[in-house]
Amino acid sequence: MPEQRRILRTAIPGPQSKAWHDRRQHSVATGFAATLPVYVEHAGGGIIVDADGNHLIDFASGIAVTSVGASAPAVVSRVQEQAARFTHTCFMVTGYDGFVEVAEALNRLTPGDHAKKTALFTTGAEAVENAVKIARVATRRPAIVVLDHAYHGRTLLTMSMTAKNVPYKDGFGPFAPEVYRAPFPYPYRWPGGPEQAAEQALDRLRDIVTSQLGPDRVAAVVVEPIQGEGGFIVPPAGYLPGLREFTEHHGILLIADEVQTGLARTGDLFACDDESVVPDLICTAKALGGGLPISAVTGRASLMDAVPPGGIGGTYAGNPLACAAALGVLETIEQQDLTGRARAIQAAALPRLRDLANRRPAIGEARGRGAMLAVEFVQPGTTAPAPELARQVAERCHAEGVLVLVCGTYGNVIRLLPPLVIDDDLLADGLSVLEAAVAATDG
Repeated sequence: MPEQRRILRTAIPGPQSKAWHDRRQHSVATGFAATLPVYVEHAGGGIIVDADGNHLIDFASGIAVTSVGASAPAVVSRVQEQAARFTHTCFMVTGYDGFVEVAEALNRLTPGDHAKKTALFTTGAEAVENAVKIARVATRRPAIVVLDHAYHGRTLLTMSMTAKNVPYKDGFGPFAPEVYRAPFPYPYRWPGGPEQAAEQALDRLRDIVTSQLGPDRVAAVVVEPIQGEGGFIVPPAGYLPGLREFTEHHGILLIADEVQTGLARTGDLFACDDESVVPDLICTAKALGGGLPISAVTGRASLMDAVPPGGIGGTYAGNPLACAAALGVLETIEQQDLTGRARAIQAAALPRLRDLANRRPAIGEARGRGAMLAVEFVQPGTTAPAPELARQVAERCHAEGVLVLVCGTYGNVIRLLPPLVIDDDLLADGLSVLEAAVAATDG
């Protein structure tokens, strides 16, 4: 594991990274964006080491993927052992133990004590898309309800379900049919105020479903328990239980997209656990593979078995190397109590972010749960989004060796997703860099 401290040997990016980035410009499609054009030599804990020997503090985790670190021993050893056995057979052709073990673990760990089954795939978007397929077959209904500010993926269906136009949807239409949108309770921006957000958003969703769509046409409502790309928006207390009650009343399935929130990120194993909400189907990915591509849909056994053999799957679905990595991730989360560690990160970081917001008029709100935290930038004295300011703060953090990500429907939110294994000193140093970047940019 690299030394766990921030070290700047060159400007960011340095000459070796610049050389690699120039090669990239000539060989890689422009559609792949580059948040920070540094090129990584190795990583572990809370540190990324680039080609120039700089040690950067990782507040991104590969977009919530390397929650157990980028080279967790249990993940590395299990993958090495599996690679020596075999790398692929296709589970739909000949089975293997790892796929079954991952399914058993997710059946045990996901919310609810009902009988469950699991299907493994490769990406988060695949998981969401297959959850919709399962819901439609199980209910024999066509319509899917999604929410404002949602992000669900880049495939045709999940892109249709995603709210933000640029860069995810612009120019890629026409989109998939039978996808309908309802308001999400965004407390900071809710017109009636945060106290009214949960009930008013539920009232609006109920009206859309009952008056415009017809409950007997709706297969599922798909919700991120905490919205990710939309701006790390935490719904107010009562919203998710109210949504669960409404869907159950009408025989509508509740699909929880926990691709970003799942597996200890929010201080619970799943974000739904915070209010004891039990979805019918739950999607996981990102942190599940510790860096290897794997995703899952876990749900009520009767629903999962509604699809006949051959109806779901994929050549690489539940690849044996990725299954080995997933078992290492789950082992690490449980043995190191990373749900507790996420809560400790919140306890250390969120008060500092809120204090920063109180001192800096360009920060409208600091929010989040566990190690899924964010600050939203606005024009001082207003709630008007300030995306350029967020970009400038991120650039200053990058120049000082702290990797942060910008998100939000309006591009005005900086999100923090540190690995759950980051140490306290490194976390504190990274937060100090962020505070200094805000002070320098905000004046």
